[in-house]
Amino acid sequence: MTYEAEAKIKEIIQRTYNVKSFRLDVGDVKDFKAGQFMRVSLKAERECKRYLSISNSPTEKGRIEFTKKITESDFSELLNSSKPGDLVKIQYPLGKFTLEDNGNPQKIAFLSGGIGITPIRSITKYVVDKNLGTDIVLVYANRTINDIAFMEDFDLMQKQYSKLKVVHILSEPAPGFKCRLGRINAEIVKAEIPDYNERKFFFCGPPPMVEAMKKILSDELVLAKENIIMENFVGY
Repeated sequence: MTYEAEAKIKEIIQRTYNVKSFRLDVGDVKDFKAGQFMRVSLKAERECKRYLSISNSPTEKGRIEFTKKITESDFSELLNSSKPGDLVKIQYPLGKFTLEDNGNPQKIAFLSGGIGITPIRSITKYVVDKNLGTDIVLVYANRTINDIAFMEDFDLMQKQYSKLKVVHILSEPAPGFKCRLGRINAEIVKAEIPDYNERKFFFCGPPPMVEAMKKILSDELVLAKENIIMENFVGY
C-alpha cells in the first residue's frame, strides 16, 4: 500500500559538493522497507516530480529522507533553491529493491556508483541497527574522494558491525586513502569478494551502469539469475 502526504522540509544536509539530503517531516511516518523509493513533487508553474530512493533506514524513526545529486535539470534547480520549512508532496513506499528479512543471516554484496548508493545506505543501516548478522561487502565506485556520499556513515558502520566490508574504487588517486583505482570489473569482484558465488548481488543506478554490472555478473562471473537483484534509476 502506498501513501500520499504533504511533507515539510525539516533539514537539508550537504553530503558532498553536489549531493544533498532532504530530511522531511511527514508527521506519522508510514511503514517502509529499507531500499524502497518515493515520488517527490515540487511546486512550480507546473508540477515537477522525480522518483528518488529513501536514503534513511526504517530504524531511524520519525523522519523520511531522500538524497539527490544536484544537476542542471529543472527539478534539481528547483530543489536546490528549497529551504527548511518548504513543502513537497510525496508518495511512498515504492519499489522492491529490498532485503529479505527471513531471520536467517545472509551473504550479500552491493555494487554501486555515485548516487546509486542511496538505497544501499538505507539497507546497510537497517542491517547494522538490527544486528541481523547479514554478511555484507560493498564495492563503491566514484570519480574522486570528494564524490563519495555517506563516507562517514559507512566508516562508522564498519566500526559498529564486523560483518560489513566497504571497498572504495576511484578514478583518480587520493593520497593516504585506501582504495582501488579504475572501475568495477570482474577482476575486482573476484579479488575483493572471493566467495562471490555464495552471495546475492544488489546494484542500482542509471541504466548504463546497471547494464554494465549485469554483464559482469551474469556473463563474466556466470552468477545465477536469482542471485542478481537490480533497479534502474530512470530519469537520472
